[in-house]
Amino acid sequence: MGKLKVGDKGHLVDLQKGQVAKVMGLHNDSPAIKRRLLDMGITTGVEVKVKKIAPLGDPVDIELRGYELCIRKKDLAEIDVEVIK
Repeated sequence: MGKLKVGDKGHLVDLQKGQVAKVMGLHNDSPAIKRRLLDMGITTGVEVKVKKIAPLGDPVDIELRGYELCIRKKDLAEIDVEVIK
């Protein structure tokens, strides 16, 4: 998939390094994983920035709420976002 532009909606896994997006929601069937993502601060409305992507593409380092977090691409694919920068 090509690079998402400002205003586009997609999943957090679709963003490129340096892009910023607002979380629109989570769509995960596992209550445990959804709870883990929420506990890490990934909630509706929070802004996240893609800081680094590992050489093989997994994991991805994101910045939110003043700290950095590494997440697997599988989990990023379950986070709906709207690109804001």
